[in-house]
Amino acid sequence: MMASRRAVPEGAPPFTVAAVGGVVVALATALLSVTGVMALLAARVARRVVVPAPRIADLRLLDVDTAAQTITVNRTADTVLPGRYGLFTSGTQAYVKIGTVLAADDASVTRKLLTEIGSEDRLAAEAAFSGWYYSSPDELHAPYTSEVVPAAVGPCPAWLFPAASETDVWAIHVHGRGTTRSESLRAVPVFRSAGVTSLLVSYRNDGEAPRTRGGTYALGATEWRDVDRAIDFALQRGARRIVLMGWSMGGAIVLQAALNSAHRDRIAGVVLDSPVIDWRRVLMHQAGEIGVPAPLTRLALDALQRRWARTITGADVAIRLDRLDLVARAEELAHPVLLLHSSGDDFVPVSASRALAAARPDIVEFDEFDTARHTKLWNYDEERWTASIRTWLDRVGITGAAGAGS
Repeated sequence: MMASRRAVPEGAPPFTVAAVGGVVVALATALLSVTGVMALLAARVARRVVVPAPRIADLRLLDVDTAAQTITVNRTADTVLPGRYGLFTSGTQAYVKIGTVLAADDASVTRKLLTEIGSEDRLAAEAAFSGWYYSSPDELHAPYTSEVVPAAVGPCPAWLFPAASETDVWAIHVHGRGTTRSESLRAVPVFRSAGVTSLLVSYRNDGEAPRTRGGTYALGATEWRDVDRAIDFALQRGARRIVLMGWSMGGAIVLQAALNSAHRDRIAGVVLDSPVIDWRRVLMHQAGEIGVPAPLTRLALDALQRRWARTITGADVAIRLDRLDLVARAEELAHPVLLLHSSGDDFVPVSASRALAAARPDIVEFDEFDTARHTKLWNYDEERWTASIRTWLDRVGITGAAGAGS
């Protein structure tokens, strides 16, 4: 006869039964509490991914020398790098351009000011480092117009920089998460030099385009539809061939457009700067950087994909991360791709870009930088960045004579 599997043998004293029952209740309560806490934390992690956040100050201004036109800030991985950058500031100046590193020690970095600061100017101590460099289209000193792309969510503001001569080639520039069209201004000159018209677009929930009901990002899963409307806008204005350029999350957006657009036959190529190729890799990396345990991050990623979890994640839609994994979907790509990424990118790691390039060497050209930080390749080495794009445009025949290649 098989032995009984009862935890408490028959005939056990009442106090034994009560004790074991108390332990079971305590364990069950503890398990439910831990599960509840894990679910709560996972929801918070998920919300951080999809809810737009305000710009956060990440450095301090230590000194401004108006006579020498220099600025001293605390030393960070960004502020010590060579190149041209910007600082979001508050006070009498909202944005300040900075250039050459003049001096640095373990605690501080002094750089040349490229925005003139007068003795009457007052800047708050807190500032945010930026790779934008150009904060306004006027700073490019090139003709442009303000336009509106009629998307399904409503009117999406855009800037149109026409090529110097008539052309049927347009580049549609798509900025990244937590930024605006100004991020893309750096790319206008190289496309203009190739005779390509540039359209810098906004998309749902980016702070310029209309807000959806939930107001959250879908990591490219829905934003690509606004880019598709921008392609339609360009075609109605005479474009015959379209280049899509995306920065960071903008890379994820344009890749979805390249796969899903009704105008795929008009897309001539894709340029990606520091792109998100696989959200799982990016989010696991970012969570690890701030000390979130991997099991909790995986729980959060799973929640983002569940319709029932939208009320706790804040997401407008369930986000199918498999659909956003372009390494797994590499065989579906059909357009030439120029991929620019840096091994020094600690925000969107380069591994997925390497994997995509390895999976599709027939259509993906990968120029891997080093040292440069996230979306700051232009800032770190403008000459190389510009030459890489211009050479690629020439090689694949995406340059600006009207009617050519159509």
